Amino acid sequence: MPKILLVNNYHYRRGGADVVYLEQGRLLRKMGWSVVELAMNHPKNDPSDFSPYFTEEIEFGHDYSALTKLRHAAKIIYSAEAAKKVKELIRAERPDLVHAHNVYHHLSPSVLRAARQCGVPVFLTTHDLKLLCPAFSMLSDGQVCEECRTRGRFSVVRKRCLKDSLALSSLVFVESGLHALSGIYRDSIDRMISPSRFFIDKFGEWGWGGAPFSYVPNFVDVEALRPSYPPGGYFLYFGRLSKEKGLHTLVSAAALAGVELWLVGTGPLEAELRASVEISGANVRFCGFQSGEALWDIVRGSRATVLASECYENAPLSVLEAYACGKPVLGARIGGIPELIRPGQTGDLFASGDSEGLAALMRRYAEMSAAEIETQGREARSWVEQDFTIERHIANVTGVYRLAGAAV
Repeated sequence: MPKILLVNNYHYRRGGADVVYLEQGRLLRKMGWSVVELAMNHPKNDPSDFSPYFTEEIEFGHDYSALTKLRHAAKIIYSAEAAKKVKELIRAERPDLVHAHNVYHHLSPSVLRAARQCGVPVFLTTHDLKLLCPAFSMLSDGQVCEECRTRGRFSVVRKRCLKDSLALSSLVFVESGLHALSGIYRDSIDRMISPSRFFIDKFGEWGWGGAPFSYVPNFVDVEALRPSYPPGGYFLYFGRLSKEKGLHTLVSAAALAGVELWLVGTGPLEAELRASVEISGANVRFCGFQSGEALWDIVRGSRATVLASECYENAPLSVLEAYACGKPVLGARIGGIPELIRPGQTGDLFASGDSEGLAALMRRYAEMSAAEIETQGREARSWVEQDFTIERHIANVTGVYRLAGAAV
């Protein structure tokens, strides 16, 4: 069976990209593949047979010495340590291909160039827009921003796009400029993989001149998630509590619609949201962090889930997870979200940032008959079972490997 080297900054379930990386490894092992891993050392890491090859931990915001911070800044641009580790792993394990996920700011693109120098086909999944936007998200001051395309990447410094910090914004400006000049991403990747067509189109708009793209949707372990179709009495958001998720719009809409809203998760916006709830009188329950069956029971108990994002989402796993639980999704018409919702069949769409429009939609779903809600939930589950399964995902991604000439 083939052998693959999977590369990602983190080796634990920190975010969506990390979940995809870990699940891909688990699924390929289940199919009989040999899986080799490279990540950064971190106290929360899952166990790995290849942890001796993992690189030094870098965590921004930690109280490192001035010298260590300077060394880390250099590693963001090019990590000689990570490049050395990749070459050692490839010599020792001889993988048939390398598939990288998030490598920015920690492992750095040095891992891609090192793998290419070893003659191994290299694939990169675009979980965000970092290769176009130095600050990852095409957001500035909470608003969608594409000024780096129209006015040049120095906009990231002028607008202090990264945490409103001149130092950090300047660092990513230098990083992105050097990477562009060196062609390290453009010349080191055989095939790009995107979970959404929206991202592929966005790369085209920005004039991406590197490796061609293939569309490979995300997946969900359908067998592990039991559906429940009878609708509950509350609407639900589950995920990170942060500004770009449109949660102020969501809380305002819940107040306008007079419906019950549950928020599952933690994040930097929690205190602001609690204050907003107090002021608006919205009927909101903060459920904190939940995982496993406790989380899925909350999803199954909802009427519909809501994704009110105000950023260019890629292909949110939460939509597929809600569908697998038999629940329709109300989603903002932005980024890759519309690709995952069939209006009137598996949920519906509203204009991103429009609290009144979302309120009207939530009110309509609150008044909708149980039979109609169930019908949409069943349609959602059926769509996941058809197009977003583990088996379909693995077939799609291995097809991309073969397309690029990997021996799998």
